[in-house]
Amino acid sequence: MQKIIGVTELQRKFRPFFEDVVRKHTLLVLTRGSRPEAVLIPYEDYLRFQQMQESEVLARFDKVWNRLSEVNAAFSEDEIAADIKAARQG
Repeated sequence: MQKIIGVTELQRKFRPFFEDVVRKHTLLVLTRGSRPEAVLIPYEDYLRFQQMQESEVLARFDKVWNRLSEVNAAFSEDEIAADIKAARQG
């Protein structure tokens, strides 16, 4: 469940809103001037979100690494090392 509230209302009634987030797992979309600007979520949801982001980054890294392996398959380790060395020397 989700509620949309203004920052001013949150300031006035923080405790009940905080309890809704913690106990009922209510997501609070915080608005300022009727524009959404932030979300208050339970800590467990935050941890899951962080884990999903990390998994996504690792999956992208694996995809890039596999693509580099494909592109460089025709070159030996020595050739790649020589190219890296030349690139670093500028």
